[in-house]
Amino acid sequence: MIEIERKFLVTSEDFKIESFKQTRIIQGFLNTDSNRTVRVRLKGEKGFITVKGKSTDDGLKRFEWEKEISKTDAEAVSYTHLTLPTIYSV
Repeated sequence: MIEIERKFLVTSEDFKIESFKQTRIIQGFLNTDSNRTVRVRLKGEKGFITVKGKSTDDGLKRFEWEKEISKTDAEAVSYTHLTLPTIYSV
C-alpha cells in the first residue's frame, strides 16, 4: 500500500467544538534505518505494527504496511525491544 501524505494548515481552533473523544496513544520505534521505519503503537486497547518505507523525493508518498496485533504483543515489544524513546500522546 502507498501512503499519500496530506498536510493542512489549521488557522483556527473551531475544530475543537467537534472533538468529543480522546484516545491514548503510546508508540515506539524498533529501528533507526533511514530506508524504513518499524513502529509499534498502542491506540486505546488495540496494538499495531507498522512498516513505512522511504519517502519519494517530493516527500508526498511512501510504502506503508500496517497490521493489528494484540495489546499483549504490542506491550511486550514496547517494553523490551524499542530502540528510540517511547512517545505518549492523548
